[in-house]
Amino acid sequence: MPTADATALITRARQVLQIEASAIHTLAQRIDTHFVRAIELILACPSRVVVSGIGKSGHIARKIASTFASTGTPAFFVHPAEACHGDLGMIVASDVFIALSYSGASEELLAIVPLLKRRGTKLIVISGEPNGPLALEADVFLNAQVDQEACPHNLAPTASTTAALALGDALAVALLEARGFSADDFARSHPGGALGRRLLLRVSDVMRTGEAIPRVLHNANLRQALIEITRKGLGMTAILDAQDRVIGIYTDGDLRRTLDRRDDPRETPITALMSTNPRSIRPDALAVDAAQLMETHRITQLLVIDAQDQLVGALNTHDLLHHKVI
Repeated sequence: MPTADATALITRARQVLQIEASAIHTLAQRIDTHFVRAIELILACPSRVVVSGIGKSGHIARKIASTFASTGTPAFFVHPAEACHGDLGMIVASDVFIALSYSGASEELLAIVPLLKRRGTKLIVISGEPNGPLALEADVFLNAQVDQEACPHNLAPTASTTAALALGDALAVALLEARGFSADDFARSHPGGALGRRLLLRVSDVMRTGEAIPRVLHNANLRQALIEITRKGLGMTAILDAQDRVIGIYTDGDLRRTLDRRDDPRETPITALMSTNPRSIRPDALAVDAAQLMETHRITQLLVIDAQDQLVGALNTHDLLHHKVI
């Protein structure tokens, strides 16, 4: 088994990254009105974007289709060989077809392009050959040519696939912005994962409500406040005025400071011991914003109040952990 030279491996890895970074930099300088035309074609499409390619270009095409679909542009991948055997029926005239082929001469794509053109489907070609047969059939040609592959033999698709992938991302993000696709829209496409939880979950979804909210009125004493803190298990209690508006908070931390006093504080009015102007949040705020507020101010509990300063909920870090917000 051949031995590996660590220095040579590091050098080669850096060369690969530099070659691919250079390819993307060159590609960025090449973006022009053809790119704009491609965006206009897709925005005007009343149907779907179909992305296709064979071999390594096929893998890139799958990823581009997936990125489109998750950022507001309905899209799917179709294998060109399968298209020749029936899957062409998945494509309709009102679709936009994006063909990826670095050589610009993939036989599987060339076999279906005439059929697509005949039915009126618009064709965008991403290729490294401006004069290739696919480019000549394109409604819009996007030049993804690279000076060299990162492969030392200049054979394995490396820099060229990176460039095609980056160009696909550029299309997807430009379309996202043109459509006004928001973070909430993105979350609706990802409801099952951490992204969905962070972007969709509201404070009202995770907060304690009703009898689970720790609270005492302004005329309570410390003894009563401690009973409420213990009973509700949130490490604090809200202090309310006669109209049920929040005027303060008393926490476990406040209790430690109270116990430093020499006199017996148990009958002391809670208003003399509470912290005023407690941190709070609205129920319609994002749960992730509650987590950020707690982290910024180094607190573990939050009161939830409405526009009239009425107490409607309470939460702590355990609630956010339970709902996998943090």
